[in-house]
Amino acid sequence: MNQVGQVVHYILNMGSSVMLPIFIFIIALIFRVKISKAFKAALTIGMGMVGINLVINLLTSNVGPAAQAMVKRFGFHLTVIDVGWPSAAAGVWGQPISAILIPILVVVNIVLLLIGVTKTLDIDIWNYWHMVAAGSVAYIVTKSWWFAILMAIVYMVFCLLIADWTAKDVQGYYGFEGITFPTGSSDAFGLLGIPISWVLTKIPGLNKINVTAETVQEKFGVFGEPMFVGTIIGLVLGLLAGFDVSKTLQTAVNLGAVMVLMPRMVKLLMEGLIPISEGARDMLKKSGSKRTIYLGMDAAMSTGAPATLSTGLVLVPITLFIAAILPGNRVLPFGDLATIPFYVSLVVARRKGNIVNSVITGAIVITFALLMATNFAPVHTEMMRGAIKFPAGATQLSSLDMGGNFLNWILLKLSQFVSAWI
Repeated sequence: MNQVGQVVHYILNMGSSVMLPIFIFIIALIFRVKISKAFKAALTIGMGMVGINLVINLLTSNVGPAAQAMVKRFGFHLTVIDVGWPSAAAGVWGQPISAILIPILVVVNIVLLLIGVTKTLDIDIWNYWHMVAAGSVAYIVTKSWWFAILMAIVYMVFCLLIADWTAKDVQGYYGFEGITFPTGSSDAFGLLGIPISWVLTKIPGLNKINVTAETVQEKFGVFGEPMFVGTIIGLVLGLLAGFDVSKTLQTAVNLGAVMVLMPRMVKLLMEGLIPISEGARDMLKKSGSKRTIYLGMDAAMSTGAPATLSTGLVLVPITLFIAAILPGNRVLPFGDLATIPFYVSLVVARRKGNIVNSVITGAIVITFALLMATNFAPVHTEMMRGAIKFPAGATQLSSLDMGGNFLNWILLKLSQFVSAWI
């Protein structure tokens, strides 16, 4: 078991920009792509991931300080700190059961693909941490290895099914042929958000409002282009944070840069994925099979769409406002604010880029997420002990990504029920 754990952690420590190309290269060879073409595709994807991570870091380094400044400026007093998904993932990987779950989940995904339960082959191994989190939580609550493994598998099945369910949206709106998003946080948000967004389309008056990135650009011309939209959003965040002129302008320009650079990084990554997708399609065609195989990728790819980024950034101050006034909430949003665009990715795609509908839907789902994250805090805190240093003023820790995740919360409740009987 220790040897398996060491191998798994060694691979994970390489990071997504190294680990993903390795898996892509192997899968490309399985799909009978030529070695030279497979190597180039894998390397291109690696470069794309490096670019995406750099832009995400730029996003995080600007949204984080702005959010922190807003908290101080408006005097929010909440004692459960949102530590963000990186810290949550660190706590997950520190659990004794985490290492063995990765190979189990890979095998389960392949089996489900072969027997036709899913069309998605989840090659985004790093984001398996969401499934591992469900297993780790179940282990903390029940101390049962078998039940923990079952919960991780159940979580994966949900993610694969949701990825299949939203495949047409992802491929149609984002233009990612043969790609799905089995990313745990995005799928959980979409599971709640898509039905809510549908209800909003039935409300008279509201259903007539359709603001998309394209309509904004059409109406405002050059000032409606993504770089200007990002700059304006950054300017507003800087003003709300109370930054001086210099810091406000830096935030504005940096977020404008995010809106320009992210689509280009996603385009580079897609250049690498195209040969793999074509190889899979050609192999199935030659075999006479009518089956379809989707490649499961990180929902971070969705941030290449201006509507997704805009929706997520607009929701940052809204999330802080909701947290401050929501009865029963004790979570101070912070670490996961910059990743809100990932959460709304499936809603934005289903509503074909309607920013108004997506923002309202996002606000409603975040309201539920804050309450779930508050309820999740005791177990989340136990998971984090020893993994990170507690922030000043925090009595407990949670996160929107894991603690405010509907799928995780449901499985937590199930684990707590089961623990009373075993």
